[in-house]
Amino acid sequence: MAHDHVSASFKHRRSLVLVLVMTAAFMVVEAAAGFLTDSLVLIADAGHMLTDVAGISLALVAVWFAQRPATDRMTYGYYRAEILAALLNAMLLLGVSAYIFYEAFQRFSDPPEVPSIPLIVVASGGLLVNLIGARMLSAGAQESMNVRGAFLEVWKDVLGSVAAIAAGLIILLTGWYYADPILAAAVGLLILPRTWELLKGALDVLFEGTPSHVDMREVRDAILSVPGVEAVHDLHVWTVTSGFVALSGHVLVRNDSDRDEILVRMRAELAGRFSIEHVTVQVENDALESRLDQPCLPEVCYEPPLAVGAGTQPKGVPESDRE
Repeated sequence: MAHDHVSASFKHRRSLVLVLVMTAAFMVVEAAAGFLTDSLVLIADAGHMLTDVAGISLALVAVWFAQRPATDRMTYGYYRAEILAALLNAMLLLGVSAYIFYEAFQRFSDPPEVPSIPLIVVASGGLLVNLIGARMLSAGAQESMNVRGAFLEVWKDVLGSVAAIAAGLIILLTGWYYADPILAAAVGLLILPRTWELLKGALDVLFEGTPSHVDMREVRDAILSVPGVEAVHDLHVWTVTSGFVALSGHVLVRNDSDRDEILVRMRAELAGRFSIEHVTVQVENDALESRLDQPCLPEVCYEPPLAVGAGTQPKGVPESDRE
């Protein structure tokens, strides 16, 4: 049977483009305001927006790359490009957070005097842009790890804008300039758990681990529940890319079983209960098992040629021709 697979993030590419344009435009405004006012929390938010631009751009490149057709060399196509983009997004988030922690530590000894009104105005505009972007990507984040990486980038900036507004209000009302570096560091701390989740999820896919929503014991039980199936072995479940889960394995059936019926029921069970639709199963019975256990027959066996000097002459060579 033929299998057509569409990237889970492909249908959300328009939202990614719109969010990229909005984020890039406001990033320039926020960076300029941050350097003019010497506000670390604004610079931190602009830096996070820079990672948004890079991260969303990576996500879009991955969407384009993943749509390239499979070849004889790349039989699954380029779906893993999306997972690599998610991994790079996570690393970008970690890098920016580390930089903000360092800058915040440096400023604790002598926090600069940050003007509060420009800080509040610019941060409020950033909050509006980021909320719109997060809303546009929220649906895709549930379906695609690639889009989830971009969504986390934008959600991080929502937190950054809230922190910047809070810092501006504290400075305006109390004159306590430590609020700027402290809240900048708080943004980095708040995003770390979700960044770790994204990083771990990408690594799980790259190492072909069992998807988190799949319990292997339940999968085995589901296969064994199909009438005619007696045993299952060499069972593997892995994720090719977000929304594309694959399964392979061997099942032992009774000799008188209808193999086609078993495959149809098994595929329906796996798709319905676990959303696994790419299923490759080798169906075996006792007769096949007994033949596999026997020494291979000469007409179907392949014997590689012996290396020169191995000490044994190849079969079928006349003794007169042997050295």
